[in-house]
Amino acid sequence: MNMKNIAEELKTRFLNDESLNLAKRLQTLKNLRNSIKSREVKIIEALKRDLGKSDFESYATEVGFILEEINFVLANLKHWSKPKKVRTPMTLFPGKSAIYPVPYGVVLIISPWNYPFQLCLSPLIGAFAAGNRVVVKPSEYSPHTTKMLKEIIGEVFEEAHVLLVEGALEETQTLLAQSWDYIFFTGSTSVGKIVMKAAAQHLTPLTLELGGKSPCLIDRSANLDLAAKRIAWGKFLNAGQTCVAPDYVLIPRELQKTFIEKMISHLKMFYGIEARHSEDYSRIIHEKHLDRLSGLLLSQKIAFGGEAYREDRFLAPTIMENVGWDDKIMEDEIFGPILPILPYDDINEAVQNILKRPKPLAFYLFTNNESQKDLYVDKIPFGGGCVNDTVLHLANPHLPFGGIGTSGLGSYHGKKSFDTFTHEKSIFHQSPNIDLPFRYPPYQGKLRWLKFFIR
Repeated sequence: MNMKNIAEELKTRFLNDESLNLAKRLQTLKNLRNSIKSREVKIIEALKRDLGKSDFESYATEVGFILEEINFVLANLKHWSKPKKVRTPMTLFPGKSAIYPVPYGVVLIISPWNYPFQLCLSPLIGAFAAGNRVVVKPSEYSPHTTKMLKEIIGEVFEEAHVLLVEGALEETQTLLAQSWDYIFFTGSTSVGKIVMKAAAQHLTPLTLELGGKSPCLIDRSANLDLAAKRIAWGKFLNAGQTCVAPDYVLIPRELQKTFIEKMISHLKMFYGIEARHSEDYSRIIHEKHLDRLSGLLLSQKIAFGGEAYREDRFLAPTIMENVGWDDKIMEDEIFGPILPILPYDDINEAVQNILKRPKPLAFYLFTNNESQKDLYVDKIPFGGGCVNDTVLHLANPHLPFGGIGTSGLGSYHGKKSFDTFTHEKSIFHQSPNIDLPFRYPPYQGKLRWLKFFIR
């Protein structure tokens, strides 16, 4: 298939092929589940080679996550796919109305390297379940996982239904230059702007799953030890290369020292005295990214960690204390295992500083004060988040996941994935047997009756 015309070719096949019915989609998703299960060990090994992930982390955040998503879709797809009857006003009697969920057509999915298995297959499952043809373009930075994805997709899907395209910048540009029915992109805000500009050339609808500096706000009522433990877990999962990882911590000034001590204690329990020797601590994706992260470190503010080794792409879990809003590390999303701690004296001032910055993808609040919880969850705009925990809102298929403002556009997961890749076609069914003369000219004497029905 010629990649320069791949979108048009698949659109032609989409219009002329009725084979992708509900039964076919359900069986194919079952085949996908079986294919993943049969390659579980190989997938985990590929993730270890690309990102140094542990078996547990690979299964929990990638393989198991996708298997749960498939099971959820299989349990609900028949119901989601049915036309939904809606009420019809009296003025349209005796007609009936319904909404028909139909696929957009041919979808382009561009996925990143940080969760290369999950973030490729999760939107693919939603797009395919809705009846679309799909082209997926994984990241060139996770080649071992891409190899596994290519095997699975080639085994499970017909080429006319789902196609994986390998390559780097040139191939991505070639794909973006074409006219798609829908585009789904996960990655950085800067590249998201390029994708959105390309989509605008063809008025293509799209979803952008981006990122940003997701704050953790700790108030004086919080359980400090639990906060330290859960923030350490969420931050250093996948060596901080998680779009919803806590990016920085805001904490009362008098609690900063105790909080850091507790976090260091938990990090040593998680990864041992030297995280470099831990099988549970991931690696940075490539040397260029490691160099960027190393350039953010301020030695005089490092409270813990900071060690970097290019030969195995290692950067230690790092905590920076007494960080200010003007420090370099607060300019952009960190996307690595460095956690700045910003002490505050007045929580309202801390909140105002959050509000002055771009809307984050996630927000995490640690408090035992119920009124504070409602106040800040309502007041601060963000994509999604947790109270007294981190990251876990992604694990609930009933919760849509997506950003707001510069952190993203649109959402997915669970039914929201099906909805994202579905056009709701509104249909009014009128009776052929009854034709009320009321709506036809001449209208003399009919206005008062119209006003009676439309109150």
